[in-house]
Amino acid sequence: MEDYNFIGSIKAKGKYKKTYRDAKQSYLNRIRWAVAMFYFGMGLSFATWASRIPAIKSALNLSDGELGTILFALPIGQLTMMFFSGKLVTRFGSDRILPFAILMYAFSLTNIGLAQNAWQLALGLISFGIFGNLANISVNTQGIYTEGLFRRAILSSFHGMWSLAGFTGALVGLGMLALNITTYIHFVIVAAVVVVLVVINFKYLIKAKEKVRPEKKKTFRKPDMSLILLGVIGFCSMASEGIMFDWSGVYFKDIVKAPDSLVVLGYTSFMIMMASGRFFGGHLIDRFGRKTVMQISGLMISSGLFMAVFFPYIIPCTIAFMIVGLGVSTVIPTLYSIAGKHPTIPTGEALTAVSSVSFLGFLMGPPVIGHISEQFGLQFSFGFIGLFGFLIAFLVKRVKAFE
Repeated sequence: MEDYNFIGSIKAKGKYKKTYRDAKQSYLNRIRWAVAMFYFGMGLSFATWASRIPAIKSALNLSDGELGTILFALPIGQLTMMFFSGKLVTRFGSDRILPFAILMYAFSLTNIGLAQNAWQLALGLISFGIFGNLANISVNTQGIYTEGLFRRAILSSFHGMWSLAGFTGALVGLGMLALNITTYIHFVIVAAVVVVLVVINFKYLIKAKEKVRPEKKKTFRKPDMSLILLGVIGFCSMASEGIMFDWSGVYFKDIVKAPDSLVVLGYTSFMIMMASGRFFGGHLIDRFGRKTVMQISGLMISSGLFMAVFFPYIIPCTIAFMIVGLGVSTVIPTLYSIAGKHPTIPTGEALTAVSSVSFLGFLMGPPVIGHISEQFGLQFSFGFIGLFGFLIAFLVKRVKAFE
């Protein structure tokens, strides 16, 4: 049975107990829906960028290596903000930081659409990474708080909404391409949708901040090995997830030789299965246990990527990307749920540590792929990332929380 005593580490802001713990179920459901919409807005923004990567690559005449170099701008922005996000969320509260961060995230997306050359694209991606990290920490903090109020595992469903948004973004991207809508106009339309989501839902965010214990700041805290291992597992999973977002379209175009109308097929199939796995992942974990599900997930990631490498044709690659989608679906929600309930480290600190390291894999994997591809080919690059799935299956044995 899950331990939700961690919710006691949240310091009341206003009348927290009366407002939330004694609230009607209908109001709690509205809170859950509001938080889910912020996950959806984030996923839609990122998927919109991902859906246009092949078009932007062609428009700017970038090689695989050049695109890989520019994609490093995302983790640069991520790293820049990583040291401040947790402190800002703790200081001002995720309910205040999240609306600001996601609005700036959407604004940064529109700036990417204005890029006319490589350096402008890089600057746009740095900003996208900065506000993406801030929004990521804020929205997952809200997710952990909401899960605590419901006292059952619902974090996976939030990540399912992020994946559903990714699928939606892929379909919208396909439609925009079919209608010959420019990248900038496409991005502006999506940003406007995100603004509407924020306006409708921001007042239902949980108004709470984590307790600050000044006396503990003077004491050096040795890194928690369980959080380190969780972060490494998350890094491997999100690196696999990241190449699906950034390189699946390029893979279908350059390796599979799919017609333009089917370039997003691999990405779309991946997103459908990842979203499905996240909505039903909780039931699988309840039945088979975290350890078994996580180990199988790692093996699925590897088998899917290697299948795409050895069978570079439309149908086999579509199936392969579906397998990868199922493989990564439950990994990150499970890791965040475990970290958020750490017995000795406050929720925000533990979540920041694991999510930041994990998200680095999401952002650094794709640019590394570009450089490996430049030297050895895109198929070799996918095979290299395929090894990460085996590493996940191995590391799961080292974390007691999976028992």
